Amino acid sequence: MNHAPTDLDELIAHEKKQAAIEYQHEAWADGISEGIEPEILAEAAFANALTELLRNSGEDIALGLLDKLREQIIAGEFLHNRILQ
Repeated sequence: MNHAPTDLDELIAHEKKQAAIEYQHEAWADGISEGIEPEILAEAAFANALTELLRNSGEDIALGLLDKLREQIIAGEFLHNRILQ
């Protein structure tokens, strides 16, 4: 099966995102099992992620990500029981 470079790039990016999500789920579960409140875990995760993103990619990329996340929250994309229309 032949993939165009963009198709392969998208597949690789998707696989990396899935692996990252699994790592985050594991870290979250470990924190919860240690008695750390979800709000504290979330704040620490955001702070760490933004610190690394700023260091590696700069302010414009970090601010762009925050804008994207805000739009996704407003759209309800992170709700498990959201209704798709």
